[in-house]
Amino acid sequence: MEYRKFGNKIVVRMDKGEEVIESLTKICEENDIKFASVSAIGAANKVKVGLFNITEKKYYSKELNDSFEITSLIGNVSRKDDEVYIHLHINIADGNQNVYGGHLNYCYISATCEMVLDICDGNVKREFDPEIGLNLFQFE
Repeated sequence: MEYRKFGNKIVVRMDKGEEVIESLTKICEENDIKFASVSAIGAANKVKVGLFNITEKKYYSKELNDSFEITSLIGNVSRKDDEVYIHLHINIADGNQNVYGGHLNYCYISATCEMVLDICDGNVKREFDPEIGLNLFQFE
């Protein structure tokens, strides 16, 4: 992985074999990022996506193993208990143009991933909401 900072943006190239959330967390820790939006494209071969069932307050996830184009990877970085908190959603397409998507649990890069972080001034935290069952934005 390599990255460069340009003003309030960080441009990232992730390489074959790297895991997206792990790599992004490292960048955020190294740069003390409190809040940012994330967008990316690329290629992957092992992806786990999930869907949160509101009624059950439970995630259901599925691992996908194939050659995929990352057609859209978006989300944000915030903090929970002063730790980096990554929240990403992904859409991936296989060779037959079947598209899969959902909340990203992990994604291993098969060729490259081109990512841009747009760092925002300020600090947005997360706090667990027992009624919803998710870690929601908390504004200071």
